[in-house]
Amino acid sequence: MTPQQPLGGRVAIVGTGSRAAMFVRGIVARPSSQVVAICEPNSIRAAYYNQLLQSLGAPEVPVYPPDSFKAMLEKENVEMVVVTCIDALHDLYIIPALEAGVKVLTEKPMTTDVQKCQRILETVQRTGQHITVTFNYRYNPVHELVKRTIAEGKIGKVISVHFEWLLDTVHGADYFRRWHRQKTNSGGLMVHKAGHHFDLINWWLDTEPETVAAFGKLAFYGEEAGKEHGWAKDYERARGSDEAKKDPFAIHLESDQALKAIYADAESEDGYHRDQNVFAPGIGIEDDMSVMVRYKSGATMTYHLTAYSPWEGYRVMFNGSLGRLELNVVESQFRLPATDDGMEGLIHGTAALPNAGDATVTLHRLWQKPEQLPVQYDHAGHGGGDARMLSVLFGPAPGESAEVGDASKQGANERDGALALAVGLMANESFRTGKFVDIKSLELPL
Repeated sequence: MTPQQPLGGRVAIVGTGSRAAMFVRGIVARPSSQVVAICEPNSIRAAYYNQLLQSLGAPEVPVYPPDSFKAMLEKENVEMVVVTCIDALHDLYIIPALEAGVKVLTEKPMTTDVQKCQRILETVQRTGQHITVTFNYRYNPVHELVKRTIAEGKIGKVISVHFEWLLDTVHGADYFRRWHRQKTNSGGLMVHKAGHHFDLINWWLDTEPETVAAFGKLAFYGEEAGKEHGWAKDYERARGSDEAKKDPFAIHLESDQALKAIYADAESEDGYHRDQNVFAPGIGIEDDMSVMVRYKSGATMTYHLTAYSPWEGYRVMFNGSLGRLELNVVESQFRLPATDDGMEGLIHGTAALPNAGDATVTLHRLWQKPEQLPVQYDHAGHGGGDARMLSVLFGPAPGESAEVGDASKQGANERDGALALAVGLMANESFRTGKFVDIKSLELPL
């Protein structure tokens, strides 16, 4: 890939949950870009972001409801939109923005189901426009090291991969407290979370997925499992509940200033509860998932996601014709309950998770002593990926040097977004049917 030209100019933010803050700060820090509008149905949440803009020295901007999105693009002369709303709604903004000739940057996942993905790809083909998908893990220096090591042929042809992802009982539980707990909103963890990892494998191996088989279950969270394992508590949401005060899985919004402002103070407008009981009935996503993937290159992958682990991080093992490469990242060695440990690092992405561990990359060549490769790792902001991604996408902030090496070439487009999504969609279908699923069955116009 060639280095990406910086995005920016007159930018509108679509959706004002916690993730939008990273983009707002990054845009305001760069003189070549400015936030000129916010599209958000909740006026209280939008007001919080206008206060954030002013605290950063930027002016207050007009707020538009979703049904005025097209009018906003024209009236505010928007050059780019940053889409950070609920995953299942991304297409409602991506498609009209492309049709209006406006650049689109969207949080992963690009969307959540086959039909929406088809419509997005068809719009790209029809308009000649493109999408930037923010797979920030590509910009993590440790992941770059893995990419270079494989590309340089140090383990030969990659034959198989094992990827184990562990979410702890603070971060992992968070997907079962909020809108992500319904697959209609998020696509489940196979789409919303594992899409990061499926994209990494596609990118690391420079290949595309072909066939998936998978098993998934709600084995720890939810009403039935909660009662079976003795964790269940009888409340709907934590705010105002005495029972929740005794629940180590509960989150208390008032303990975090930003969570209180964005969610607790804003719920009177839309009724959205950010602090729901993770052992309540009606949860529609899985918490334990096993996946097998076959790729065009001939490589295979076994992948396992656990959302209720005592520690957080991931292990990836590459087996090649000349040796083996092992990546181990311990983002948090252990966690105290959310009430005791706090949610700052998790929610804002500006600090390391509590009790941070190490990152190692080990090269095992056939008939040679193992070699520990030198790593550069930052536990905050997706292993340092967030800051580097912003620098590549929007250009360097004042005082920063431009990225001219690996990171400058790592942007992901709509095709990358669709291929990462495809693995999650095939896994979800395999959960449902118990059968192998081929990417051709998705009929994506790739």
